[in-house]
Amino acid sequence: MMHYLAFEKPVEALIASAAALRAGGHHEAEAAMLDERASRQLADIYAQLTPWQRTLVARHPARPHFGDLVQGLFADFLPLSGDRRFGDDPAIIGGFARFEGRPVMVIGHAKGDDTASRLAHNFGMAKPEGYRKAVRLMDLADRFGLPVITLVDTPGAFPGIDAEARGQAEAIARCTEKCLALGVPIIAVIVGEGGSGGAVALSSANRVMMFEHAIYSVISPEGCASILWRGSDRAPDAAAAMKITAADLLRLGIIHRIVYEPVGGAHRDHGEAIRRLSLALRTELDSLVCQTPDDLRADRSAFFDQLGGG
Repeated sequence: MMHYLAFEKPVEALIASAAALRAGGHHEAEAAMLDERASRQLADIYAQLTPWQRTLVARHPARPHFGDLVQGLFADFLPLSGDRRFGDDPAIIGGFARFEGRPVMVIGHAKGDDTASRLAHNFGMAKPEGYRKAVRLMDLADRFGLPVITLVDTPGAFPGIDAEARGQAEAIARCTEKCLALGVPIIAVIVGEGGSGGAVALSSANRVMMFEHAIYSVISPEGCASILWRGSDRAPDAAAAMKITAADLLRLGIIHRIVYEPVGGAHRDHGEAIRRLSLALRTELDSLVCQTPDDLRADRSAFFDQLGGG
């Protein structure tokens, strides 16, 4: 059953009315008209989403998550576990795979799809061992000359005492440093939430792409509102002020490319969303694989050096 967001309720009502007509029999024409109205209304709503509404879409529980994306984009995925220091962190998953026959290293945040799996993956909030695992996998990719593709979807790194005790800030910094130092292409895709340093650690790439309704920010809108206005009730105002949407970030030069989603969001059509992402990944990989390690590092450095300059 589709989970409708608050601003989608008019569409839900039309679809429910169409279903009721069909259940009564002999009303297919009227039901089809309601379906058409619902489709038009959905398109109108999504054509003018506010930044806060996009935040809600980015967090939609039915959006394609790491497992869906790996299954739809890659073949022969071989996950690798552990940071060789402390343990394995299920909030970040990575391993060898093939993208359209090309060997790559895939690393990403895993949020989970239901209550049990979300708890198991800590809602995609990684601890130091997750970022150290990512560094280990990037080292392997560098050694074997494999492009790195990261799938970013996290509200932020885990802020717990145990994570801080094991060096959370240092682990994030080392992971960011490793991204910037790689001699192979690295492409980052913000697929849902790109929150704070927990996202930047896997997004310091040659190409940073975002799904149309993803968000990317230094802090959550609720966190920003709590700091500025002493309450999370002004999160919609914070979302508008922070420029966290893909369109804003492309205009500001923070990302390179938007991957447009099907009407109504990627959660309504995983297959089409993944097909569009696959085309974008192919284009960007083809443009990067011919570059030398020095060129790739220089490309990355030039991109991040210019941020905030205008």
